[in-house]
Amino acid sequence: MEHSYRQPGTVLTDHRFTVPLDHARPDGEQIELYAREVVASGKDPAFLPWLLYLEGGPGFGARRFTGRQAWLERALADYRVLLLDQRGTGRSTPVNRQTLPLRGTPAQQAEYLAHFRSDSIVRDAEAIRPALTGGAPWTVLGQSFGGFCTTHYLSTAPEGLTAALITGGLPSLTATADEVYEASYPRIERKNLAHYARYPMDVERARRIAAHLAERPAELPGGYRLTVEAFQSLGLMLGSGDGSHQLHYLLEDAFVPSAAGPALSDAFLEGARAHLSFAGHPLYALVHESIYAQDPAAPTAWAAERVRAGHPRFDAAKTLAGDEPLLFTGETIHPWHFTADPSLVPLRETAELLAARTGWGPLYAPDRLAANEVPVAAAVYHDDMYVDTAHSLETARAIRGLRTWVTDEFEHDGVRAGGPRVLDRLLALVQGDA
Repeated sequence: MEHSYRQPGTVLTDHRFTVPLDHARPDGEQIELYAREVVASGKDPAFLPWLLYLEGGPGFGARRFTGRQAWLERALADYRVLLLDQRGTGRSTPVNRQTLPLRGTPAQQAEYLAHFRSDSIVRDAEAIRPALTGGAPWTVLGQSFGGFCTTHYLSTAPEGLTAALITGGLPSLTATADEVYEASYPRIERKNLAHYARYPMDVERARRIAAHLAERPAELPGGYRLTVEAFQSLGLMLGSGDGSHQLHYLLEDAFVPSAAGPALSDAFLEGARAHLSFAGHPLYALVHESIYAQDPAAPTAWAAERVRAGHPRFDAAKTLAGDEPLLFTGETIHPWHFTADPSLVPLRETAELLAARTGWGPLYAPDRLAANEVPVAAAVYHDDMYVDTAHSLETARAIRGLRTWVTDEFEHDGVRAGGPRVLDRLLALVQGDA
């Protein structure tokens, strides 16, 4: 049953669908998908084309907007928007430490999670499209991992697309997980150095916190174990538009005096918890490296952890033994996440099995992309910390007719920060007006 309700300037409608867990076995197990339709107040949806939004991640449900926030303001002028909670996220058969044990053993859980990559997400979209559009194609807007899904869409089901809009999410068509992380660590280092150039006082602050944690790991509210490595992973913040500033504010309030001497403040520990916990998006940690897996014979095998060993400047112990700035890490998942985070601890064996898994299939079809006929526009952010700019531009050249907007005005979250302006630019590109 569909429910409609109102927010300022919008009418929202809930949609639920049933799709196969494994689209290769349409008569097998079924899962539920949830999506929220958004239409501008006063507009007749019957006369509006559809725009499907695919959120970044993996593992995040579609953003919960209030009214016409961010890019919705521009989209609602021309479209009927569908905010899809991708499988395993939000209200679409969520994956977490509470639901996964219902699948059985860790091996059965890992087998289940093998169906949560972009290929399954695109087949979900194609399964629900006829019921919503009557069979007509729609425009897709993919942010970050949503852009990976959109690139897969162009590879496998371009007949379902009127146009494709990608923001910060043009993946390499061929790079392995190891190659992705080999490219990422130098970018992460540049973001660190830019942060310290902006806030030189943070060099000593970060070193002091790391030295404190090296002697006495802290427990965050909820039980997360804050080690030096976990503290370094706050560098994930450096890839967003205001992340450097937010990291600075977090570091400046780290210590307070106590009866036992300087102690990490409750405010700092709570702030760190909000950025570090995967409780709200555990699927991100579980399947993150598998989004790069395309060689059936090769496991990802904790690629970020292995590649990090070749970049000793990220070694906190060596840094603290000298006088160099502590380097934060970025969008990397490590085995220690599954011992530090209470929301992930019960899933450690499942994560190990996914890291060791082989048999992954290819996600992109270069020949088909080279013959693409769907209008495509992509925002590529200069020195994007999360998605390698060189990889993105190489892919842009490989997709026939794709038009790029390369900018350093925004970071990876430009479609959120730039809102209507970013979407307006991409729409002008696909319409040939820019």
